[in-house]
Amino acid sequence: MFRRLFVCIILLGVLLAMPFYFRHHEEIEAVAENCDTLVIISAHNKSVRDEYERGFRKYYREKYGKDVFLDFRSPGGTADIVRYINDRFRTEFRFAYPALPGSGKWQDEYADIFSDASASDHPVRQMFLKSDVGIGIDIFAGGGTFEHKRMASRGFGVDGKVAERHPEYFNENEIPREFSGDLIYDAGGRYYGVVLSTFGILCNLDRLKELSDASLPERWSDLGEGRFFNNLILADPSKSGSANKCFEIMLQQCMAEASSPENGWRNGLNLVKRIFANARVVTDSASKVVGDIGRGEAAAGTAIDTYGLTEELWSRHCFDKTKLVYITPRGGTAVSADPVMILRGAPNRKCAEAFVDYLLSEAGQKMHCFNAGTPGGPEKNTLHRVPVRKSLYSERYKKYFFKPDYNPYASGADFNYRAEWTGRYYSLLSRVIKSTMLDPREELQRAWSAILAAGGPDKVPEAMKYFNKVQVEYSAAAAAAKSLRITDNNPADKVAGVMRKWCDAARADYLKAEKLAKEGR
Repeated sequence: MFRRLFVCIILLGVLLAMPFYFRHHEEIEAVAENCDTLVIISAHNKSVRDEYERGFRKYYREKYGKDVFLDFRSPGGTADIVRYINDRFRTEFRFAYPALPGSGKWQDEYADIFSDASASDHPVRQMFLKSDVGIGIDIFAGGGTFEHKRMASRGFGVDGKVAERHPEYFNENEIPREFSGDLIYDAGGRYYGVVLSTFGILCNLDRLKELSDASLPERWSDLGEGRFFNNLILADPSKSGSANKCFEIMLQQCMAEASSPENGWRNGLNLVKRIFANARVVTDSASKVVGDIGRGEAAAGTAIDTYGLTEELWSRHCFDKTKLVYITPRGGTAVSADPVMILRGAPNRKCAEAFVDYLLSEAGQKMHCFNAGTPGGPEKNTLHRVPVRKSLYSERYKKYFFKPDYNPYASGADFNYRAEWTGRYYSLLSRVIKSTMLDPREELQRAWSAILAAGGPDKVPEAMKYFNKVQVEYSAAAAAAKSLRITDNNPADKVAGVMRKWCDAARADYLKAEKLAKEGR
């Protein structure tokens, strides 16, 4: 009996190991056959990675007559990847420093100075920018323009020189320099937008019918209405860069519509506050939001167009009816690019340049937006991503598109992103939301529930006065952002103390608002 059981366990182990063995064998065989290698760090899902590999290998064989192996590294979401790249460059620069021209005795402060854009004249900063210090990775793909801008400013990204090889790509009729106030690519070639994204609302029509008002939300402000209490699913902006961008857009719209940026900032934070008060679930990933809504766990939630449209089309395919609807909010969606960057010291520079060329080529753009199996489209997985090249939106390609009439260049035309308003406070925003809305979320929801039970905000003005208090005013945002930067003089425990203070103050305000609402004041 024992021997039979032992044999079954061994056979099961062999069966489970076979896919890994053959995959590993294929990789070793590919490398052994004198093929090139490209190392990519990215949070892209498996469908995207698989199609990137199929498409680029075909492109590379046709162009160079050689095969290429794509080595994907995925240590987590965008925030995890950014942390990883920062830490690796700090370590590698420290290790390389003694051998760099002009180096002297290492000082601890050099660990921050080498990547500090404001220290442009410092010899250590100049030393790093003139060096080829790398981290063994060629490409950083995806993650949004904000993180790529930061990487570029730190010196981690280098000029991909695509404009030298393909100047015809970059003009207003093909790939514009910017759109709706946001950059599509870096003037210095340190990152290039590959696809476009907008942000909107995904609704489950069946769940929406259960609400007191079943009308579709048309604006971001609709998600802050009492009818959505306990019926939204959102992502945590401190863990999801795309979620944070979405809330920044809400803030921008409120600032554009207000009498002053100060009032708009306050209105925007309070809108976000009401939206989180309506949340049934807060996930750690933007992709989980659409899946939960698709399963009917809530009526609506915020979504990136790629995720929202994918879920909408998949639902229609499965149920043969429109069960989910992705909505572009009126006057409140910005078009953002999802870029790719060649990292400093890329060990496989020729492959890295070819990869960026491929993604921006007509073949690479079709791979993102065409249905699987169509001429020039992906082989197995429709990626539901929209191209950055305007020529792909022409009539002759519409029949191959996953959604023929969807064009972010049109949907984002009525929104102008003002980077000078909130761009420098992007990281601050996620911290403010976490400390004043997510950490005291129980008290936030209790206060909002009491306000709604009392008849709504207009019925209890005193309660709303406390509910609407913000811990960081726009005039104090610069100082607040500085207080959250970890330095030798501002250690991590001190930063945590600042956020704890905001949290305690917000919690006290919510408790006061709840009490006043229950008293009908």
